[in-house]
This record gives sequence, structure tokens and C-alpha cells, in this order.
Amino acid sequence: MSQLPSESAQQAVTYPSLFLLVALGALVPVVPTGAVVSSAAVVAFHQTAPLALLYIFVVASFAAFLGDIALYWLGRRGVNSKNGSRWLAALERRVADDTLEEAQRKLREHGVTVLVLSRLVPAGRIPVMLACLLSRWPTTRFVKGALPACLAWAATYQLIGILGGSLFAEPWEGVLAAVALTVLISGGPALWRRLRGRGKGSDGKSGPDGPTTAGGRPAADGPTEPDGRQA
Repeated sequence: MSQLPSESAQQAVTYPSLFLLVALGALVPVVPTGAVVSSAAVVAFHQTAPLALLYIFVVASFAAFLGDIALYWLGRRGVNSKNGSRWLAALERRVADDTLEEAQRKLREHGVTVLVLSRLVPAGRIPVMLACLLSRWPTTRFVKGALPACLAWAATYQLIGILGGSLFAEPWEGVLAAVALTVLISGGPALWRRLRGRGKGSDGKSGPDGPTTAGGRPAADGPTEPDGRQA
């Protein structure tokens, strides 16, 4: 124990690393950001600093928010361009047609509420973000939903970390438990859909007639109003 870094040294590494990993994970959805937040919360739970958990929450939610806004801005550049963009194309490759249609339907029916909840649903963030892009939501409207979504997301995964930290005396045991739980929550549904998709085969289907976006997706039905909503 005497060779472990001091709490101040741990914090000097934890907060910048947390910010970079969460922001990167928001831009490139391959980093298990939920597990990162939960692990940081476990470490903070075992520290004596009274505001350590608050700092984890602020850093994680702020990094997730900035990452979401940056990714949405990059996606909007692709929607507004004739040739699209690699960022928009990357989002479209990650979302199946039926999943996108379901996200668009829920977005039309419930609006910003769906965006707020999308970060709490495993693999729900990217389909809803893509639906917002194809519906041509302005960035200001997207921000109204992204902010509470990131706050709720950070709080949820921090609570998982606190639970793991409270169940085990050693921080590394709590980290392992939190990582296992968050990976199961976030990766389980996506793995199930992939396995189910392989079982169905690879029969191709022609897309619906009508206008398409720069990335080849069908455009949202109906004209849009200045604020991005459909008329």
C-alpha cells in the first residue's frame, strides 16, 4: 500500500484521462465510456476527498456533452453536403434500416424526450442522433436534449461505480465488478442483434422510393419547418 500513488497524484491522472476517454468515446463509439465512468467512480468512492465523486460527475457529463455536440456538428456538415461526409457515413453504417425507422418514428411522436432517454438505452444514442440528423434538427434543438441526456447518463454509470465500490473493500475488485456490469449492459443488446442478424441471412432489400440523404438513407417524410420539425 505504501507504494500506491497518493490521492492527489491519482486525481491528477484520473480527471484528464476521464475527460479524454469519454469525449473520444462520444466521437468514436468504440470506447466503453460507461465502464470508464463507473471505474473512475469506484476509485473516487475509496478516496477521502469529499468532492471526488462530484468532480467525476462534472467531468464525465461535460466530456460526453462536448463529444455529442461535436459529432452532431460533423454529421450536419454531411447532411448539408451533396457528397455527404465520412462522419455521416460512419453513423449510417452503424444503424440498421429498421432501427433507424423506429428511431425516426419515436422522434416524430415524442420529440426531445426520446433524445434525452437515448443515452440511457443500450445502443440507443447513435440511432436517435442519426434520426435527428436526417430530420435536419438544428444544433440548438439537439443541444436542449443532449445536455440532460449526458447528465442522466453520467449519473447512472456513476451510481453503478458507487455500488461496485461499496460492495468490495478493495478498489480493484469494485472496478472489475463495475466494468463487467457496464459492458454487459451496453454490449449485450448489440451482440444479440448482431447474432440475430446473422441468423436471418443476408438477403438484400431495395430501399423505399423517394428522396435520399447524402449518405443514401431515405429522407424524412414531409417538408420540415425552420426549426427542423416536420410540417
